[in-house]
Amino acid sequence: MPTDTPQPHLPWIQTQEELPPVEQAWGTGTEAPGLLAAGSDLSVSRLLEAYSKGVFPWFNPEQPVLWWSPDPRMVLEIADFKLHRSLRKTLSRYAAHPQFELCFDRAFDLVIEACAQSPREGQKGTWIVPDMVKSYKALHQAGYAHSAETWLDGKLVAGLYFVAIGKAVFGESMFSTITDGSKMALAALVNVCKSQQILAIDCQQNTPHLASMGAREISRAIFLEKTRLALTMAEPDWKHAQINWDAWR
Repeated sequence: MPTDTPQPHLPWIQTQEELPPVEQAWGTGTEAPGLLAAGSDLSVSRLLEAYSKGVFPWFNPEQPVLWWSPDPRMVLEIADFKLHRSLRKTLSRYAAHPQFELCFDRAFDLVIEACAQSPREGQKGTWIVPDMVKSYKALHQAGYAHSAETWLDGKLVAGLYFVAIGKAVFGESMFSTITDGSKMALAALVNVCKSQQILAIDCQQNTPHLASMGAREISRAIFLEKTRLALTMAEPDWKHAQINWDAWR
């Protein structure tokens, strides 16, 4: 008789332990491809270690901190970003509005809180649990988590948050209360990445939305090679980053 395939061992990482090598992540055919380890530490130092190694946290409220490193990895190469005609028109229309702004790090806390409350298609609740919000706010205070924001009439209407270490950029989540609001925030992030010679944005996992914007899957090995190089480069001043509107005209 056929038997169920046993799942691989999932190590529990103590606070002072390093994360396992990403090659130990669960592979294709397992219950959770890409799952690497579990633990309880979500400190700034742990997050920096994880992102530097191509690992990110993702877990539900009733779960411990789960660490992931999927293979393949979804990545948006800056050169491949698709600024669709409809989005270009939206940007042009809003550019003429005197109370429209695209900026960075003006209201990180509001952005991540809005992302945590934003409903996700096909999901019940959110993976951006209170502990996650608290930890990324601390990461922002440490200078490694940032927000790209869309403002209209003095109100934050859309945005996304991301982690940046050197020139390695890791996208996390987005929200929007207006049509194409988060897409405009992403376009702003891509715009600055291009001017700062940042080659790619990590998107973690494949979704149709990201694919429509030009993201594609690459092997984890190639992703890690690119990440290691980007980590050694000087990080931009995100808070004062300027949008090159001419690039969209």
